[in-house]
Amino acid sequence: MLKAVVHAADIADRDGARRLLGAVPAQFPRLVHLWVDAGYQGNCVTWIGETLGWTVEVVRKPRRWGWYPAGVDPPPVPAGFQVLPRRWVVERTFAWLGRYRRLSKDYEVLPATTEAWMYLAMSLLMTRRLAK
Repeated sequence: MLKAVVHAADIADRDGARRLLGAVPAQFPRLVHLWVDAGYQGNCVTWIGETLGWTVEVVRKPRRWGWYPAGVDPPPVPAGFQVLPRRWVVERTFAWLGRYRRLSKDYEVLPATTEAWMYLAMSLLMTRRLAK
């Protein structure tokens, strides 16, 4: 995890991304590509490309239905669990953070405290791996 911003639930992810990514180019100049969830598509992707000059790839779920012209067979519906590219990285990180008691539930009053615990948890994870 490079950077985290915890904000109120009434702020959409697209708007929160601007708060997060505004300071990132100065801290991480080698960062040039992002994989984002479908919730960030639209104006957020355009803003990232124009303002920061990064490329953005939106990871979408496979389509399960759609409108097709008469006589055209729809593509087969994927069966079972589908692994989405790069999505597992985010889910894995959430699982790592959830292993820490203070981050498993929303115990904190201030968002800054939650951010601090996230940085602490990731620092502990990295130091444990370096010590092996």
